[in-house]
Amino acid sequence: MVSPSSDSPHTVWVGEQLTLADCLAVAWQRATVALAPSAVAGIRAARGVVDASLDDGHAHYGINTGFGALAEVPIDLSQLRQLQLNLVRSHATGVGAPLPRPIVRLAMLLRAQVLSAGYSGVRQRVIDQLIDLLNAGVHPLIPCQGSVGASGDLAPLAHLALTLIGEGTCEFEGVLQPASQALAKAGLEPVSLQAKEGLCLINGTQVMTAIAIIAQERAERIVVAADIAGAMTIEGMLGSVTAFDPRIQALRRHAGQELVADNLRRLLAGSPLIASHAGCDRVQDPYSMRCMPQVHGATRDTLAHVRGVLEIEVNSVTDNPLIFAGDTDGDVPEGAVLSGGNFHGMPVAAVCDFARISLTSLGSISERRVEQLVNPHLNNGLPAFLTRDSGLNSGMMIVQVTATALVSECKGLSMPASVDSIPSSASREDHVSMGPIAARRYLDVVENVERVVAIELLCAAQSIDLRAPLQPAEATRVAWQTVREVMPFLAEDRIMYEEMEAVTELLRSGRLAAAVGAVVPVR
Repeated sequence: MVSPSSDSPHTVWVGEQLTLADCLAVAWQRATVALAPSAVAGIRAARGVVDASLDDGHAHYGINTGFGALAEVPIDLSQLRQLQLNLVRSHATGVGAPLPRPIVRLAMLLRAQVLSAGYSGVRQRVIDQLIDLLNAGVHPLIPCQGSVGASGDLAPLAHLALTLIGEGTCEFEGVLQPASQALAKAGLEPVSLQAKEGLCLINGTQVMTAIAIIAQERAERIVVAADIAGAMTIEGMLGSVTAFDPRIQALRRHAGQELVADNLRRLLAGSPLIASHAGCDRVQDPYSMRCMPQVHGATRDTLAHVRGVLEIEVNSVTDNPLIFAGDTDGDVPEGAVLSGGNFHGMPVAAVCDFARISLTSLGSISERRVEQLVNPHLNNGLPAFLTRDSGLNSGMMIVQVTATALVSECKGLSMPASVDSIPSSASREDHVSMGPIAARRYLDVVENVERVVAIELLCAAQSIDLRAPLQPAEATRVAWQTVREVMPFLAEDRIMYEEMEAVTELLRSGRLAAAVGAVVPVR
């Protein structure tokens, strides 16, 4: 194996329990990957079962038979290596744009993790090759479309597998090139696949899971930024903090609701803007302001559930058939080769659908607060479209329109993918998850909602400026200053699209939350 690099943040051991933090370290930071010594015995034992099954007189799916609807077709021992090679080549039918490098790296790590569990039956050589490719920075070109999510991510994982055998296209040192060429430059030899190994490389949920983990990381930053943006809007609108009283939240007891209300109380603590209208005659704020704990909190609870599912999936064995080489419970004998359905992507598909729906609601309520800020009939004395000379200047008029366009797009993207099963493989695979589609849409919705919340941030910052000399709370003042570092006050119309993207990057990178969190902890 290639020696792990010493300049990576830490070593991630496949064959041991992975965390989402481990996954992200490999995806983004090029953390070194290594095979846990404790996994070697299980890998070798499972391989022994595969080798013993080759001439035991029984048909074993994918080992000495064809695949899918061809599962009953026996394959001669002399053709088993060609069978695995044919499988990888024939299944590499992906189309569309290549998946980004972090997702590819994460899919490679997750596939190595599955194989290292000792239930797949590959040789250690195959796992070593995956790890060596990761550590060397050789990344398969994997098209984003073509998988229905059962039997797992067949097409995209086949493109991943091509690089191991020196075929297909990959990215190395920033250049797309033939895999054979990249392997040679990296000092690696192609793997010659043996019985079951091609099937082991393409059966599972690793691509959809990788996409979902990247989306989840960004979604968890959005919900923090949404609380910050919402607090700034409350101040700019001269709203009330009464709805965030802990006594109200205690009567419902949803964890997310209580957390968001607590965030809002701390973000707005001591706000001169809030104090300035303590005696006003407004009884209640609009739902988009008053119901932030309930709506933002529901998204928090949804994402907590999604995270839990992904943490399970990262360490799950999703191969088929599965090899049980050691002591087992129940009626499963030792040395068993069992066909099952762990490759089915429904657990991941369902939570990606759930996450999209909930994030779309978060984007929708954020856009409604933007409307409150820019609409002169609603904004409690602020100038129309947050510009002092409206008419000559359009101010934030079309910024709000952009937010509505993004929210509308999210609504379309929130149609559940997991309910749209289409049978494949001559109806042998008669119910599929569409998990990769659900995961890709999750990432699309995340990107849209990031921009919607960024639009609220920049409009809320503008409203705080317009309320001067009244000042915001300490925490929201830091948020306002952070926004102003990349987008100055809009005194008159100017081109804003680059500044809007800069504000989006503040929340996408976590810089906004870090700046505010240094003053007031936000969760």
